[in-house]
Amino acid sequence: KNFENKKRNMKLHFAYPETGANKSIEIDDENKVRCFYDRRLAEEIKIDSLGLQFKGYVVRVTGGMDKSGFPMKQGILTTTRVRLLLPRGTVGYQKWRGKKGERKRKSVRGCIISPDISVVNMVIVQKGENEIAGLTDVSRPRTRGPKRASRIRKLFNLSKQDDVRDYVIKTKKVGKDGTEYICTPKIQRLLTPEKIKRKSAVKRMRKKRSDKRKQGKKDYERLLKNLAARKKVEEKKTQEKK
Repeated sequence: KNFENKKRNMKLHFAYPETGANKSIEIDDENKVRCFYDRRLAEEIKIDSLGLQFKGYVVRVTGGMDKSGFPMKQGILTTTRVRLLLPRGTVGYQKWRGKKGERKRKSVRGCIISPDISVVNMVIVQKGENEIAGLTDVSRPRTRGPKRASRIRKLFNLSKQDDVRDYVIKTKKVGKDGTEYICTPKIQRLLTPEKIKRKSAVKRMRKKRSDKRKQGKKDYERLLKNLAARKKVEEKKTQEKK
């Protein structure tokens, strides 16, 4: 019997960190995606063969999965699917599954790209000559930023004298009644004057407790010493009477 060869489309998912944009492109021509075959994860690839708009672009492969949905895993030097004993929180075994410390045998795909791969995730490392519509010609600012005070300072290159609360990334939201309001995240590990005052009060209280404990120990040792001396005097008196 003659079977028709089904076309295997490959979906390419691009990310451009400079603009914060993402774009997915589905390609049904196998000759265009041959540049990805036999390449590994974290490898940089020139994608001139995809078309004129991709001329000069260089991407780094960050992940992918096959037609059955099994993810590619770094370090497995094969194009086939294998079953490995994986801990929770790694690629192929979600952290919310199972119990703490549990390992389970799961199926994952090797880190080498083959025709069986249906999705390839990549990050643009070097921009080419032409703009890609919806990817390099748009700007999508971050809607969510860091919450920890030290990381906010690192992101905006702030000093310790600057107020971190003025640089938090705020988001606009619309309520059920149509009114707009600004949502501000709670800053973690933020040192305010109230917190410093409370911290110093706790430190003073601990020092007071420690001093009281030490003084009580000294008084008890003095009492024991006096009792021992008194007992010794009484024993001496009784011996003299005899």
